[in-house]
Amino acid sequence: MTFFKKIALLTLVLLFISCNFTENINVNPDGTGDFSIEVDGSGLMAMAGDKIGEKLSDSKDKKSIDSTFSFKELFEQKKDSIAKLSAKEQASLKKMENFVMHMKMNAEKKELLFSMNTPFQNVSELQDMMSGIKTLNDLKAKSSKKEMPNPLGDGLNNNSQLNFSYNGKKFTRTAIIDKEALKKDSLGMAKMMFASSRYTLKYHFPKPVKSVSNPDALYSADRKTITIQYPFTDYMDNPEKMNLTIAFE
Repeated sequence: MTFFKKIALLTLVLLFISCNFTENINVNPDGTGDFSIEVDGSGLMAMAGDKIGEKLSDSKDKKSIDSTFSFKELFEQKKDSIAKLSAKEQASLKKMENFVMHMKMNAEKKELLFSMNTPFQNVSELQDMMSGIKTLNDLKAKSSKKEMPNPLGDGLNNNSQLNFSYNGKKFTRTAIIDKEALKKDSLGMAKMMFASSRYTLKYHFPKPVKSVSNPDALYSADRKTITIQYPFTDYMDNPEKMNLTIAFE
């Protein structure tokens, strides 16, 4: 079984179990930083780790995977197919070139982790990167051959556009719902599948946080890191509930 087929199989399984999603943003003093989305599916391994290890490994004796690939490498492999896309779709995918995907699975340790991360020069770049994820997901849906796998896209498609801003005094996270897409796409099944899952925001800044619009935010001792946990159904069904405004001292 190829690595990408393993990814596709794991993604399908993850859609039907309790997972913990974490959206991380780390902002440096100069405004640069890094962004990542992590998915912890260790609950699945606790239930059926041995069977999954056998299915995903190249031999029955090997029950662990630790693999990393960049989207730039993937796009290079699929350059002929990408060249047939519209200029808009190609530009959107190009914004994802710096993303790196990591998958770690260990049946004995009951461990199953996905992560997708990228550096950024400015927080505002993230909205373009997120639109690239949506484009990749849309292309995958159109392709019967599923030539370009998007391991995290299926679970993260909530019919909204996510925008970020940061100017040193204020940080905002704003989800704008695509109401037309929402009308065409029922979230009923997704809500059922992710009923016990969680979506966590974990943001670190170079200066102390003065206030957060969400009263449930937890602060680190130095007030430079905030953490907020939501039911995943909020992310899927009501993404605007996760809108944030953060002010700094």
